[in-house]
Amino acid sequence: MTDAEHAPVERDVMEYDVVTVGAGPAGLAFAIRLKQINPKLSVCVIEKASTVGAQILSGAVIEPGPLDALLPGWRDNPPPICVPAREDELWYFSRNGGRKFPIVPPGMRNHGNYIVSLGAMCAWLAPQAEALGVEIYPGFAAAETLHDADGKVIGVRIGDMGVARDGTHKPGYTAGIDIHARVTVLAEGARGHLTKRLVKRFALDAGSDPQAYSIGIKELWQVPEGRVSPGKIVHTLGWPADNKTYGGSFLYHLDNNQVALGYVSGLDYADPHYKPWEAFQQWKNHPLIKPLLEGGSILSAGARAIVTGGWQSLPKVEMPGALLIGDTAGLLNVPKIKGTHQAIRSAMLAAEHLAANALDPAGFDAKLRASDAMAELRQVRNVKPGFKKGLWFGLLNGAWETAVGGRSPWTLKMTPDWSSLDKVGEHEQPRRDYVERTLAPRDRLQGVYYAATEHDEDQPAHLKVADTNICIERCSVEYDNPCTRFCPAGVYEIVDAAEGRRLQINAANCVHCKTCDIKDPYEIITWVTPEGGAGPNYQNL
Repeated sequence: MTDAEHAPVERDVMEYDVVTVGAGPAGLAFAIRLKQINPKLSVCVIEKASTVGAQILSGAVIEPGPLDALLPGWRDNPPPICVPAREDELWYFSRNGGRKFPIVPPGMRNHGNYIVSLGAMCAWLAPQAEALGVEIYPGFAAAETLHDADGKVIGVRIGDMGVARDGTHKPGYTAGIDIHARVTVLAEGARGHLTKRLVKRFALDAGSDPQAYSIGIKELWQVPEGRVSPGKIVHTLGWPADNKTYGGSFLYHLDNNQVALGYVSGLDYADPHYKPWEAFQQWKNHPLIKPLLEGGSILSAGARAIVTGGWQSLPKVEMPGALLIGDTAGLLNVPKIKGTHQAIRSAMLAAEHLAANALDPAGFDAKLRASDAMAELRQVRNVKPGFKKGLWFGLLNGAWETAVGGRSPWTLKMTPDWSSLDKVGEHEQPRRDYVERTLAPRDRLQGVYYAATEHDEDQPAHLKVADTNICIERCSVEYDNPCTRFCPAGVYEIVDAAEGRRLQINAANCVHCKTCDIKDPYEIITWVTPEGGAGPNYQNL
């Protein structure tokens, strides 16, 4: 049986020992390590993007230790964007200026680390996996999991191609294939849509706090000669976020007169009128940032949810026939602002566990919880939830947790992001103190252009709203339709039509960040995968 009902369709079947969903750093590292241990196993990796790396977005500064363990000679042939970290700065911004912290917290000191494009790094990893015999299929979007009569996961079904918006089959219709495997490894990244279903089906989160997320919005800029110091890493706190809203920026200096920059907003924010995309654009126009960018041009842009729940939000990572690794499990270290080393760690551990246990996932949860990956998360478990009481409490709490090495006798609780919004008028609107913007992009639709996102408009919408009446009758009154603001791509609009106000979903704009699936206060928006190959096509993000 499958986890969705379908009219009978004849489908091709492919058989593998292992199928991995997602060609990010976790999925590729897992496949590489498994084939290193046992070359005889048949392993495939499926990826919804048109090419490997096209929908990967991260800062990204990586700790190289796990990559050293996976591919000891990688430094002799590094990824195409790989800049040694040289100096760190942490600033507190006000509207018109800022102060540099005299000390950078230990977790944010990057000596020995590397600035990379995670998308380019995954594209670099893929041929190394293929050289070991891993089969990688970009453009294969896993639409659902397959289960046997006892509920065990036995593989995935690839989404059909050529389905019209009304559900009928277009002339080029092709039924998605079924991929059967002895074990299925979920490496979908933050808020994976298959993982979300499996967590519910197997009650994997029964013993954990709710998962938490932020949204990261990023741009890659080409700037005039002489402004870049390759290897320089800058982070900022403060403006444009108010002191009750978790937010901060990153600015990474690359080679070739390029900089990667972005803004992260915690999705536990309370202000229903907060706009994460606008906060990023405001930050770019700060007097200490704007001179770096003026006269430059955007090369690529995008957005992605970041998993931030940490140690107390880790679900059970094994179930009959399947397991979770990397960000889909929730292993990012928030104070470090890093998850790639954790993704590779968990991937290698999963490969070694399966190879030693006849591809049986049983026991992997205990092994992961006893590993260095989880020890690292336990040490910082109270840092992110401390910011729920505001910026200054969060900083003091973070200093305390650092001083005691995370050995506080308490564990702060995480709460679901969808429940954090205040209703309109409940509290005084925070002072935004925004500035006039002159840097590109002008609006969110122009930002979508730089994401190079593309969807066939004549396909079923991959953003499912369970009851649009709630949007008009309740949400408009209670929250003033925050989906029209938290989406960084202008997917959601409330329009006035002859028959009255209605929700319009511009699904073709979607950059697959998953924010709507996370932040909607009624939990009625569900993100599912569109046709394989659809979505953003990021360049070196």
